[in-house]
Amino acid sequence: MTSAGPGRRICIVMMSAIGDAVHVLPVITALKRHAPDSTITWILQPGPASLVRGHPDVDELLIFENARGWRGMLDIRSALAKREFDLAIDLQVYLKAGLVTSFTRAPVKLGFDKARARDLNWLFTTDRIPPHASQHVQDQYLEFLGAVGVAAEPLEWKLGPWPAELAARERVLGALPRPFATLVIGATHREKEWIPERWAELASALRSDFGLEPVLAGGRSARELETAGVIDAAGARVHSTLGVPLRELVAILDASELVISLDTAPLHMSVALQRPVISLMGYNNPRRVGPYLRYHDLMVDAYGDPGEDYPISYAHRFGRMPRITVRDVLERVQRWSSAYRDRAASTRS
Repeated sequence: MTSAGPGRRICIVMMSAIGDAVHVLPVITALKRHAPDSTITWILQPGPASLVRGHPDVDELLIFENARGWRGMLDIRSALAKREFDLAIDLQVYLKAGLVTSFTRAPVKLGFDKARARDLNWLFTTDRIPPHASQHVQDQYLEFLGAVGVAAEPLEWKLGPWPAELAARERVLGALPRPFATLVIGATHREKEWIPERWAELASALRSDFGLEPVLAGGRSARELETAGVIDAAGARVHSTLGVPLRELVAILDASELVISLDTAPLHMSVALQRPVISLMGYNNPRRVGPYLRYHDLMVDAYGDPGEDYPISYAHRFGRMPRITVRDVLERVQRWSSAYRDRAASTRS
């Protein structure tokens, strides 16, 4: 297998979710740190592309328009036909990613082992990382670095805000009350969401008991707007940033004293930015997709039963989020106040 050495042209195939894109960043930064004169092309969809466009270690983005169906597939095939690579790394395990990997003109196409690849994805790669027991998705991606002889440490995301964004960051933050806690109130899957009335109660308590102005963050889906309406109707005074572009969301998260997030991309963005985050987990296994390395003490784990030592797995658990009470979350806020608040103030002074 080829190494990721100097002068290498590397193609990264990871096209899907924004949270997954955040997990890919330490792979890319490590590759670039190992060989600064390498060139890295990343194939991904428009949503996550809007988050990483301008990243200092990404030389080129190729946009895969999944919404265009087979036309999008033909477009990416045409774009890849004009490029040559020394190494392609397929970080996904599905057929569509395998097909895109097959379009890359690279002598080495590295993917997951047979046991972890799905939809016959392994048929489209020339080399595979060794089998490994289930672990956090971030650690799974870091396995690829070992396979090409690149050190993962120190882990770096370089998510920003980047120097060119600092003026825009100040404009975004100028409209927000300070200090504030960001509440990420929506997710793509209903089973990940929390009861709207509890968000309202939590928002009021953050202001009255902890002196934090609640700021709503996320998209503008129907369910998120409905939740925001319930919060407003309950009389909880909040500032909404729902629907802001992802690069503006980076600035908001970075300036937050505290983030309280469902199991969705801003949770992982907050970890990358080293902003304390209370994660509300119930549908997905937090040992596989929860906060990576940091802020486990702030997590509310409704996935497991009390005292349960559950294994890392892909299994979903339904109907768990209503188990999380406002009191559960406020206990974590108090823990944050005791363990992180003064420390954060001293580092920013």
